[in-house]
Amino acid sequence: MKKPDYLPELTPVVHPWVHELLRQEERMETALSLHGSPVNIHCTVPFRENIGKFRSVFDNLGLEYTLFFARKANKCLVYPEVALGEGEGVDTASYTELRECLEQGADPRKLVVTAAVKNKALVKLAVTHGVPLVIDNEDECRLIQSVCEEAGCTVPVQLRASHFRYEGEVLYSRFGFPVGEIPGWAGRNLGHDGTYHLLKYRGLHFHLSGYSTGQRAEALWQCLEAVRLLKEKGFATESIDMGGGILVNYLEQQTQWRDFFRELEKSVRGDRSPITIHNDGLGLQLYRGEVIGSPQVYPYFNREHGAEFLRTVLDSTNEKGERLCEVLRSQGIRVHLEPGRSLLDQCGITLAKVCFTKKDSAGNTLVGLEMNRTQLRSSSADFLSDPVHISRVSSSGPEAEGYLVGGYCLEQEFILKRKIRFRNLPVTGDWIVFINTAGYMMHFYESRAHRFELAANLLYEEDKLYGI
Repeated sequence: MKKPDYLPELTPVVHPWVHELLRQEERMETALSLHGSPVNIHCTVPFRENIGKFRSVFDNLGLEYTLFFARKANKCLVYPEVALGEGEGVDTASYTELRECLEQGADPRKLVVTAAVKNKALVKLAVTHGVPLVIDNEDECRLIQSVCEEAGCTVPVQLRASHFRYEGEVLYSRFGFPVGEIPGWAGRNLGHDGTYHLLKYRGLHFHLSGYSTGQRAEALWQCLEAVRLLKEKGFATESIDMGGGILVNYLEQQTQWRDFFRELEKSVRGDRSPITIHNDGLGLQLYRGEVIGSPQVYPYFNREHGAEFLRTVLDSTNEKGERLCEVLRSQGIRVHLEPGRSLLDQCGITLAKVCFTKKDSAGNTLVGLEMNRTQLRSSSADFLSDPVHISRVSSSGPEAEGYLVGGYCLEQEFILKRKIRFRNLPVTGDWIVFINTAGYMMHFYESRAHRFELAANLLYEEDKLYGI
């Protein structure tokens, strides 16, 4: 029999609370019996640890700051509650996110509205409570001005900056005002005699796609130049918000990460058996015998991540040799940060039951889970971290390779596109556990097609599970 091609593994980093919980199979069985499959299980211990790591960077650099947890990364209210309880803030991106935080008694000054689309109901809620709004375009200004006029009040605003120059090019974004035009625009439209005089300027905001520390540092330098010009026009800047996008590390070994892409490229080229369903290149394609394109996946392995990623940005220097942190400090600029995924690092797992094992028409082994692909989905082409198989029925079966599939009646209903190697073939009643799923994976794309129920969310705290 031909020996199967090497199948790379991607071993996840696992927090101690997860190891502790996975030893309590009776507790997890109760959770599945009560709530069905899948179940999302959360723990706020890593959330507090991550807050502390970011704080230490700011404190060591002598900067004033506020962390605003990006609530869109996870819908559970427990995380904004912890962030606010720790004296930090919450970034809200919808009417409901803002309303729920206000109903919890949040100080409006510890909230910010960054919604990509702001309707009148959202603006009115923010204005009447004095919650700062991040302004994206002039139509928003007109809406906010009219709501303020109706309410007879003012509202603090931050201007979203964009069009940053980096290495000779302008970074693309569909959001914000060109950073170089903001001082002139503010001089014409804000202030006592401006068209939008009820919008009270407090600072600048930006959010960059991608994960370049260099781009973030350069955006901050260009914001500081805008701050200087704004000051000349009479506008004092209290803060610069640098958004989120702080890298997280999901994997134990860089060598495994490199091996995976080496094998993926070989499979796309046809030099080995596929390691993804239908030989999906996850962004790579074969063109005239050459592999082109780039992987459309999150960078799941990162040496520089979390607090160290932030430190690299803030400790960068410009062409004059000035340190960014020192310039921010000397000008009295408060730095705002909107971490989502990076605060949720190691905060959650997703537990699902195995329903069947079968072969498809191509001979692939399929392991059916009682869940659907929207319950483990972000903008990444695949979640590149090995799941944990917990054998509940038999642990003596043969080693197997196969794909995890879900409950939607679609040919493309694969929970993971990547082929997984199992120590023994999963059988009906076994469990599959996905590690580190709280950040975007659980909730960002979840849906109720087929009228499936959404996954229950439970909190693991003091050796107990609670519904949240």
